[in-house]
Amino acid sequence: MLAECIEGLGIQPEGIYVDVTFGGGGHSKALLKKLGEQGVLVAFDQDPDAEANRIANPAFILVKDNFRFMQKQLQQRNLIPVNGILADLGVSSHQFDVAERGFSIRFDHHLDMRMNTESGITAREILNTYSEKDLVNIFSLYGEVKNSKQLAATIVNSRRNQPIQSSTELRSVMASLVPKANENQYLAQVYQALRIEVNDELSALREMLEQASDILVSGGRLVVMSYHSLEDRLVKNFIAKGNFEGDDHKDFYGNVVGVKFRSITKKPVVPTATEVKNNPRSRSAKLRIAEKI
Repeated sequence: MLAECIEGLGIQPEGIYVDVTFGGGGHSKALLKKLGEQGVLVAFDQDPDAEANRIANPAFILVKDNFRFMQKQLQQRNLIPVNGILADLGVSSHQFDVAERGFSIRFDHHLDMRMNTESGITAREILNTYSEKDLVNIFSLYGEVKNSKQLAATIVNSRRNQPIQSSTELRSVMASLVPKANENQYLAQVYQALRIEVNDELSALREMLEQASDILVSGGRLVVMSYHSLEDRLVKNFIAKGNFEGDDHKDFYGNVVGVKFRSITKKPVVPTATEVKNNPRSRSAKLRIAEKI
């Protein structure tokens, strides 16, 4: 949904825009085509591999950092307020396709899953060091795995004999718990849960959204594409209610307070059948566009 994202930003040629998920640079390249001589695009990516996609354009700035530090990085460059923020959440195609990164269920790998390969805890360390209770929480909350208690107990019992070092070993440990009818879906849920924990993704998303409401100009656009219900729920609630719980916060007189955005897309935009056919990874995408009040 590249065209929908760019259109949703309502780009002003001389404005300042932020692509918080640079990745392969596809969105940034399309955005730069809309900017004039005074326009600025700041792109964020914590993955060192993103450096290879740096765009040779005087309007382009690449920041090698997690988007949870967006406000701090923009303040240091005197680039606040901004006219638009674009976030294409989840894992990039490059990260999925490089076996050693550990994101895909297709490969045997060492269960890394870090978006920033230079710091942080790996999925392998989580599997071998987290308590059974913490593993249950991760699998149930972040992966919505139905037999999360059994899965956590099985992992803890297995690692007492020897550490789980690879995706092949993890799949072997889980074998008796994986439903044969939806094996790939189950594995994807387990991987999603581990990946979210490794990268602290939901907390980072909350921080970015809160900062977005502070650094956007009045009338500035927030464009967010998410790929699973946990992300989309946070985005939806924040836009509609100004908080992540989806509650109405009212003042002494009963007036709703805290809402900082007006939703442009009353319902999320989803990919067409043609796009899903050409790019199967887009099938779960949901695009929400909002304007700062």
